[in-house]
Amino acid sequence: MQINGIHHVTAIAGPARRNLDFYGRVLGLRLVKKTVNFDDPGTYHFYYGDAAGAPGTILTFFPWEHAAPGRLGVGETQETVFRIPAAAIGYWTHRLVENGVPHDAPVKRFGETVLSFRDRDGMRLALVGIPGIEAEPAWAGSDVPVEHAIRGFHSVSLLLDDAAPTGAILSDVFGFREVARDDTLIRYRADGAPLGNIIDLRVAGGFLPARQGAGSVHHVAFRAADDAAQEEMVRKLSENHGIRTTEQRDRNYFRSVYFREPGRVLFEIATDVPGFAVDEPSESLGQALKLPAGLEKQRDRIEALLPELA
Repeated sequence: MQINGIHHVTAIAGPARRNLDFYGRVLGLRLVKKTVNFDDPGTYHFYYGDAAGAPGTILTFFPWEHAAPGRLGVGETQETVFRIPAAAIGYWTHRLVENGVPHDAPVKRFGETVLSFRDRDGMRLALVGIPGIEAEPAWAGSDVPVEHAIRGFHSVSLLLDDAAPTGAILSDVFGFREVARDDTLIRYRADGAPLGNIIDLRVAGGFLPARQGAGSVHHVAFRAADDAAQEEMVRKLSENHGIRTTEQRDRNYFRSVYFREPGRVLFEIATDVPGFAVDEPSESLGQALKLPAGLEKQRDRIEALLPELA
């Protein structure tokens, strides 16, 4: 059965060691895969998520040691938002203060308490307190108490000149529907998806275009159960919206196609299969450097190029 929603979010970061410290230690996410950028093998590709690396929990990074800062603008993801138990807002406010993380005071957004903050590269993030999720699985391998731990994605917000064309694709191709409006913010939700089931479209006509760099989201990936579900989405994009995707690319842990939606945000459609345990046991995810078969013969050279993490 197809479950709609966000599969993963991929962003650009600065130094790899700093990125690991922030997402692994400060936010308490599990490093579920340590590999390289398949298109730039001298750069790490880190995947963070829950214990299993389930779709809807995965935030990934290309950490370039000397990346220039990005500039938020139209045609980009504005904010990436995680779910936490409602009672954990106080804990996280204190934890952000303790770790010197720039953050805003909690506010209400569509009736939910939202705590916005930025990572070490200025990437815009937020935590949303959700009642009744305390019993959901959470990664227990960090020093964040499990009762306060992050439970996957809540949403992303996109900054756009015009929301309508993007909303049409969310509805027709990805199974979302408009559920609320608040001034310039339009909320879309995918029914039945437990994680990453909300996309907020923020209209900001006339705003400067985005400039990619450290702290920028590179792309947002949406879930397809398998190749057949992905092919159906590609067909709808072509026949109903005149949009062509790239050819399918094998990313080892999922298979992907990419396209620019009408608002210029880069979207990906990623299969749920085969998952992150395809090349290492679930209990040791993220511990060893994993390379695709085509790069394995270059392991020594690649490892020499990668920055030290210890």
